Amino acid sequence: MRLLIVDNESNIREGIVHMVAEYCPEITEIIQADGVATGLQQIELKTPDVLLLDVELDDGTGMDLLTSLNKVNFEVIFITAHDKYAVEAFKFSAVDFLTKPIDPSDLRSAIEKVLERKAKNSLAEQIEVLQANMNKLTKGEKIVLKDINSIYFVDVSDIIRCQSDAQYTEFHLVDQKKIVVSRTLKEYEELLTPFGFIRTHHSHLINVKKIVRFDKADGGTLILQNNQQVPISQRKKAAILSLLENL
Repeated sequence: MRLLIVDNESNIREGIVHMVAEYCPEITEIIQADGVATGLQQIELKTPDVLLLDVELDDGTGMDLLTSLNKVNFEVIFITAHDKYAVEAFKFSAVDFLTKPIDPSDLRSAIEKVLERKAKNSLAEQIEVLQANMNKLTKGEKIVLKDINSIYFVDVSDIIRCQSDAQYTEFHLVDQKKIVVSRTLKEYEELLTPFGFIRTHHSHLINVKKIVRFDKADGGTLILQNNQQVPISQRKKAAILSLLENL
């Protein structure tokens, strides 16, 4: 498998080369480029299988490089600094990324995901979602959800609630579809709270805009669209009642 590293910092590139040699035996050839122009040249010359692409380059951005191509026919793993909004954009888009300084175990995990990926034709759509989210000053309005069979591009406003199932999260949508994703509810709470989602219970995260009524019986239950019901924990009850009074 052929890997192209595009990063304007030579020490970062060399560090990746050493990590790949030690931890990623599937990579049989490594090519390097330091910017958008040289990256495009190497893509044309070498046709890489995987692109490790820095977000910020001296002559443009990683997104500039990708949008200059007629077709992205390779896997992309972005490299980014610890920027809160950039990292959240990647999470919403479910595009693989590594944060600097790069950890060898994270690099290995990213390469394993590349090897296991089944739906390569979904990458272009994921890049579109990423670009839309990165272009906004606030967070994006679409989220990419992956289950074992498919990749879904979901409007955040179509999510009624999320429910924890151990290390999995169930998404319940307005069309009554359910998507089960192998990430924890805590991760999605961090992403979705700015969109008006609240944790009503250790197992439930709900879209406030989907609340239909509050039933006081049995300690309190929220009735959501499609007649979905979620409990309210005693610890959270006062805060949620206060929120509902101010809607």
